[in-house]
Amino acid sequence: MQPEPRNAGNAADSRTSRTSRDELFRMLADPTRRRILDLLAERGTLTVGELAAEFPELVASGISKHLMALRAAGLVTATREGRNRRYRIDADTFQAVLTPWLARYAPYWGDALTRLQHLAESDEHP
Repeated sequence: MQPEPRNAGNAADSRTSRTSRDELFRMLADPTRRRILDLLAERGTLTVGELAAEFPELVASGISKHLMALRAAGLVTATREGRNRRYRIDADTFQAVLTPWLARYAPYWGDALTRLQHLAESDEHP
């Protein structure tokens, strides 16, 4: 399986420069695109047909349009396999764009998880 060429190279840096955080959040705001990403995260790679089977209310061309938008944002990649394309999440883009933003909020998660751990391990329960 060979990855298909992208419009502007394959380097993570070029994807990141084209994929702003705002664009990524706009892509993630659509529930169908989030569900597509969820399915790809659960199953690894899927074809348009396999994805369309999960959305009986949409036609395959509708799924293709969502996948084109996700590819343009650098969130998924496609690999040709015979007559089909198999889509997968582009982890490099997710990491490059989301990690710096999420890191800002990590102290809040750490504190909350530490409090939860202390509560779970304590003998006293409310």
